[in-house]
Amino acid sequence: MATFGTLSDRLTETFRNLRTKGKLSPADVDGTVREIRRALLDADVALPVVKDFTAKVRERALGDEVSRALNPAQQVVQIVNEELVAILGGEQRRLQFAKNPPTVIMLAGLQGSGKTTFAGKLARLLEKDGHTPLLIAADLQRPNAVNQLQVVAERAGAAVYAPEPGNGVGDPVKVAKEGVEYAKRHQHDTVIIDTAGRLGVDAELMKQASDIRRVTSPDEVLFVIDAMIGQDAVNTAKAFQEGVDFTGVVLSKLDGDARGGAALSVASVTGRPIIYASTGEGLEDLEPFHPDRMASRILDLGDILTLIEQAQQAFDEDEAMKVAEKLATEQFTLEDFLEQMQQLKKMGSMKKMLGMLPGMGQMKQQIDNFDEREIDRTEAIIRSMTPGERRSPKLLNGSRRLRIARGSGMTVTDVNQLVQRFEQAAKMMKTVARGGVPNMPGMGAMGKPGASSKRGKQQKAKGSRSGNPAKRAAENSGITATAEQSAPTGSGFGLGAKGAAPSEADLAELQKLLGKP
Repeated sequence: MATFGTLSDRLTETFRNLRTKGKLSPADVDGTVREIRRALLDADVALPVVKDFTAKVRERALGDEVSRALNPAQQVVQIVNEELVAILGGEQRRLQFAKNPPTVIMLAGLQGSGKTTFAGKLARLLEKDGHTPLLIAADLQRPNAVNQLQVVAERAGAAVYAPEPGNGVGDPVKVAKEGVEYAKRHQHDTVIIDTAGRLGVDAELMKQASDIRRVTSPDEVLFVIDAMIGQDAVNTAKAFQEGVDFTGVVLSKLDGDARGGAALSVASVTGRPIIYASTGEGLEDLEPFHPDRMASRILDLGDILTLIEQAQQAFDEDEAMKVAEKLATEQFTLEDFLEQMQQLKKMGSMKKMLGMLPGMGQMKQQIDNFDEREIDRTEAIIRSMTPGERRSPKLLNGSRRLRIARGSGMTVTDVNQLVQRFEQAAKMMKTVARGGVPNMPGMGAMGKPGASSKRGKQQKAKGSRSGNPAKRAAENSGITATAEQSAPTGSGFGLGAKGAAPSEADLAELQKLLGKP
């Protein structure tokens, strides 16, 4: 994630320096811990959290688990990873639902922290899981807050309870209480109460939030905090904990480019778990928070599990089986290619997905430069083709390619490159679908182990079957020469290549066949 980009870069560089050492001295450990401390402080992690974290890392790094390890550097990375998971809350904590519906979820936080947007995202997520959420507009202070919640609710496809216009009009405590009763009558199993915020913590804000909590008896009070507000995050979290006593934390704006380390401090300082992380502006950009996966992302170890989960949600299993069959039987067309791209778009940002792969921190610039619109351009080109052209790209002559380029607003070169990429991709996927390994540049075909060597032996054993004796002899000598050329000569080791001169019997046979005395 972009928020932890600088911290991730600093930690990765520190560990890269460690890997050059076969054995770690106490001085090496102290130097590493010092670099980790600097990286955390620069990322706005709270000082008490940094002190506690680095003390634990140092103690464990100087212990037996590192000194006796075969690879001390990897062991230190593992220790840092485990301690990061600990300060992020340890194990994942899911949303707690009431035994008797509706489950009441109250949102709290400062103005601008992203409460209203999160309310819509959470409603969308709950609907996907089969719930029937109701959004309650209890923020009657901020201008247009009620209208904003109504718009967000409509986009999320959720019901909304908004009896008051807001803009300073109406009693938020009364609206919250009556909203819960409305949910019971209309069989909504989940209630999300959007409350007012302030630019800073004050007594009026806390009293209103406390009164709403008292009259609604929420099952969850989620404190929504902007991941980019820096050291103030800790003080704000403490104030809300004392005034409202929230049960969980939501990190918003984790896709920002700020240092974001304050987010690492909240769970540790308050003792309350982070339950959700908001990773973008879209309603789909909300993830359940996994401390272990977040720690892996920060250390550039990837987040394959989240990537797999997103793929499972976006891709249809039956469709995937059909595509696999088409690949194996060479029936994969540009129409199938278009469908696969559309499913890929459902997973969200390509940059975000690439960032979840291990080691991608080293390719940060390339990922940042990736143009998300490339998929849209490819889609435009394919949609400009006729059904016949999509099924059989061989039909695409010069005039057809020019027509497609004009229809999609692209150039003929773009069309040519797409067709070329499709053919290469189809060829590679066909090889994989058949259980082989695709060709790698400069490495030749790599099918099943031993396949190519067996083929060579068969050719050598068979020889030529030509009815012309002279041709048969020439082809046989060609096969022998090819086999000897491909055999290891040792020249790579400075031993020189041995020439393969034909025997006297071979020469005599050739002369006889060619009619020479």
